[in-house]
Order: sequence, then structure tokens, then C-alpha cells
Amino acid sequence: MNRGVLLIGFSEDEALAIRGLFDFGVFEVPGYCRDWVLREIVERAEGLAGSSQWHLRKFVIMHNLSNEEIKAVMGRVRPLAGGRVIFATTTPTSLNWKLEDLLRELMEEDEYFQAVKWAREQASKKRGPFLDIGKG
Repeated sequence: MNRGVLLIGFSEDEALAIRGLFDFGVFEVPGYCRDWVLREIVERAEGLAGSSQWHLRKFVIMHNLSNEEIKAVMGRVRPLAGGRVIFATTTPTSLNWKLEDLLRELMEEDEYFQAVKWAREQASKKRGPFLDIGKG
């Protein structure tokens, strides 16, 4: 795959709908790839067979897409996914990670950012475990 999208955790219907949105490759990553290095998955994406619906979370891993294409993927996939999706792009480092390790790291990052978002919302509402010393 020169450029395109890898899907993990999506139903067959969701994957089919997502494929219809883009003119680049959209490939499901089956569960037997969890111990593979991401580079190997990218290189063999067109020959992968099986459903991506083996993970409880939904992941979209984008490879060699432009900034405009990344924005389009995020904007179009999120509404079709029926829940939270973790989006990522490949990097020289991530291409050398085993898929299972990468997914674990992405989930940890997602949890961190969700906690930061929650804390900001609570602080702006002056609720939550924050000390309000006020002025003066």
C-alpha cells in the first residue's frame, strides 16, 4: 500500500461504507496480524483477508496521506463509526512497532487526552477535584 487507511475494530458494514468514501485504499486488518510489525501490515495490506472486527476499540491508521486527506478521513469516518474512534498516522517509529503494542500505546494516549479534556471541562465549570482559592 503506497497510501491509504487501515481499519481495526470495524464491522463489515462500517468498513464497506468507509471504503466507498475515498479514492485511496481502505483495508481491514484481521486479528491474525496483531503480532506483525506495522510496516509488514502496510506492505501486505492489499493481500490481507478477514474482518477487522476483532478489537473492542475502533482504530483508523492512516499511511502517507496529505493533511487534507487526513482531515477528510477524520471528518467522514467519525459519524459512520457509531462511537469513539482512535485516529493515528504512521511514523518512521510506529512502522517498526508490533501492531498490538501500537494499539496499546494509542489507547493509553487516548485515555490521557480524554482525562485532560474532562479536567478542563470540570475546571471551566468550577466543578470537580479542584481547589478554588478565588481572588483575594
